[in-house]
Amino acid sequence: MLINRPRYYPFLIFILLSHFVHAQNAASGKIIDAKTNKEISGVDVFINESNKPAITTTSGNFMVQSDSIIYKLKFLRKNYSLETVDVTPENATNIFVKLSQEKVSNIEEVVIHNEKPKYKNKRENPAYAIMQKVWARKRNNGLDKFDTYTYKEYEKIQFDANNLDSAFMKRKIFNKLEFIFDYKDSTASGKIGLPVFLNEAVYENYGENKPSKRTKRLLVAQKTSGFQDNQIVTLTAKNLYRDINIYDNTLNYFDIGFPSPVGETGFSTYDYNLIDTVSVRGENAFKIRYQPKRTEVLAFQGYLYIDTDSYAVLGATLKSTQKINVNFINGISTELEYDNPDENTFLPRKFVTEIEMTPFSKKKTAKSIVAKRSVDYSEYEFNKPLEDKVFKRTEEEYSDSFTDKDDAYWLKARPDSLSKSEQGIYDMLDKLQQTPKFNRIVKLYETLGSGYYNVKKLGIDIGPIFSVYGKNEVEGDRIRLGARTYFTRNDPWRVQFYTAYGFKDQQVKYGAEARFMFNRVNRFTIGAGTRRDVLQLGVQLTNDDGIMARTFASSTIFARGDNASLSSLNQTNVFTSIEPWKNFQIRLDGTMQSIKSANPDGFSLMYYKDGALRKTTNDSHFTLSLIARPGAKFSQTGIDRYEHGTLAPTIVLKYTRGIEGLFGSDFNYNKLQFLFYKPFLVGSWGKLQVNFEAGKNFDTVPLALQNIIPGNQSYSLAQNTFAQLNYYEFVADTYSTLHLEHHFNGKILSFIPLIKKLKLREIAFIRGAYGTLSDASKAINVEGFKYSAPTDHIYYEYGFGIENIGFGNLRIFRVDFNWRGNYLDRPDISTFGIKAGFQVNF
Repeated sequence: MLINRPRYYPFLIFILLSHFVHAQNAASGKIIDAKTNKEISGVDVFINESNKPAITTTSGNFMVQSDSIIYKLKFLRKNYSLETVDVTPENATNIFVKLSQEKVSNIEEVVIHNEKPKYKNKRENPAYAIMQKVWARKRNNGLDKFDTYTYKEYEKIQFDANNLDSAFMKRKIFNKLEFIFDYKDSTASGKIGLPVFLNEAVYENYGENKPSKRTKRLLVAQKTSGFQDNQIVTLTAKNLYRDINIYDNTLNYFDIGFPSPVGETGFSTYDYNLIDTVSVRGENAFKIRYQPKRTEVLAFQGYLYIDTDSYAVLGATLKSTQKINVNFINGISTELEYDNPDENTFLPRKFVTEIEMTPFSKKKTAKSIVAKRSVDYSEYEFNKPLEDKVFKRTEEEYSDSFTDKDDAYWLKARPDSLSKSEQGIYDMLDKLQQTPKFNRIVKLYETLGSGYYNVKKLGIDIGPIFSVYGKNEVEGDRIRLGARTYFTRNDPWRVQFYTAYGFKDQQVKYGAEARFMFNRVNRFTIGAGTRRDVLQLGVQLTNDDGIMARTFASSTIFARGDNASLSSLNQTNVFTSIEPWKNFQIRLDGTMQSIKSANPDGFSLMYYKDGALRKTTNDSHFTLSLIARPGAKFSQTGIDRYEHGTLAPTIVLKYTRGIEGLFGSDFNYNKLQFLFYKPFLVGSWGKLQVNFEAGKNFDTVPLALQNIIPGNQSYSLAQNTFAQLNYYEFVADTYSTLHLEHHFNGKILSFIPLIKKLKLREIAFIRGAYGTLSDASKAINVEGFKYSAPTDHIYYEYGFGIENIGFGNLRIFRVDFNWRGNYLDRPDISTFGIKAGFQVNF
């Protein structure tokens, strides 16, 4: 089965191993008699302006929860005066209420009014007039105003284990690790919080808007608690966060779109209420409270602080509702502050985001990990000339010197000193690294996160462990074992190999590849490899010549129909690549290969050449690939890199030239291919994934070298394939395909009673393919009469899926229902099919 988005593996493994919320959506405390100091029960507790009690207490303690922000509580009991308490994040979990008795004769009727303003339309709302001016003037704010700019950025990321208790601390897993609880903090609720990770980083940012637009973010210092050489944990932490602009209509959290309360479409999602005029760092500001109209949608609640003169955002708080429907997440909160260096400009000053993560339960009392990221922006300078060399990449940027800063540097670099608990993290993790039991836990996490088991003394990774077993028609049960060199995360070279054995064909397969990178700046790399294996060709159009990729044949365990169309491949590849510009790669491959059917009785690759009948296709070709990933973010500087989650597109242009006679090659041919893939956030309606491919063979080639419209006869999900196509059903000289898949994030199902409680998310998709196949291309193959292209009509499939299937916070199962749209008169086709699989994402 397919597990999507490998960049999320470390995050999933981390929270599962942690087994471990503070919010203003909940409040708790104690109620006593003001005269006797005895606890009182039977008290009605009202939230905010509601005239219906949220609870009636049965003891002296109380706890209330709400889908909205709790900013006020009212307490009422017969024969007692009404008591009102303002609720803030600081006092929400430790409220102490004293009720005073009154004589019954003195008490008149008590009515609690719902004071929330009601307007006939948004134009009557004074907050709407304010927000209109914010939208009109937002382009005057921010860094785009200046020709050039520089600023400093200090980032701190901290993980705390939250909601711990004494019983948890006594578990056997903590034997010989008890000292870590010397660093615990007690929360206001009486629970225990334990800091477990801290990462600090300092960046220098450079930008130019005129004459050309370019930016650079340079890491100059980094300090990580105990994980300086263990970057998977650090990368997991950094990959949780995305850059957001409060003025955008959609805010990106976890590559999921949340409607911005400052966006021009905000009034379709939120109710706004002008609360007051307050002072924010010496500036007069409108304070506006906003809440989602429907708590089931992905949206925020909180406050906006709008300058009364310039109508710029001075600050904002964004907090998710209790019913947030995001995997592994119990809550999100962000606080934004913007500075005003002059009367016309407002710039980022401080952003603080907290993410509460739990592997299973949505309950507020569940043990969790609270990941807090704070970013301070300072030392802004504008319109100072910047030399071209500032934006050029240099070798020094890719060294590890940024980890060598001493304590004196960090004391000066931090805008605020570390708290006592933060200071203790460094000491605690240093001690933990000397503990064998902790190192074994980290080793398990690394193994599951990377898929390899590292033998540090030998500098070898054994794996990948997820490719050990497979099954197909030719090999039967298949076992695959492999290894690679791995000394550090930034190794400039890598040697990999694998061997596989099929118990049905009793044949040994193998593959090996070596790569070396000469320069970390432009990533100039050479490599060579070879393999002999059984593959399912025709499941990918714009494929690469990489030797070590896991073959589809070894991935499919359950499938519909008999899959006899497997190929036996002997392949040798040499390549070189370079990145002359950031995120733009030029790669040249030279490949020599021979391809024949792995199952001659059930699948023929025989063809005619100069009147002779041949069963093996010999091919030698060169491929020039141009690969652009604008906006992609990577960590590590070695031969292998870790990609952070972004919405960056992938654009590929490939030209392949086959040369007859070179190393016994049988054909001259020319092939041109193009691929475009990008996910788009579509406001509050979710995310659209677009994949477009097109290509053309300009010469006649046999089936082994043709373009096969990718089918999928397995019962598992496979991206960019056609679920209801058989393998090799459509073959094309010229082709174009389009895959559109929209994830609604539960937008539609949230309107359906009962169903919405399941927190399922809906997906809709449509796929299409068009192509042509010449008579010459049919005639060259012995069984060419079997093959055709989708020429008469565009072949299409459509359907819907349900994702987010599971329980609690663990909802990683997806089911798709697929229908074939046309070409229904063909034999042995499937008009309807169900695909299922796991996808690990938020």
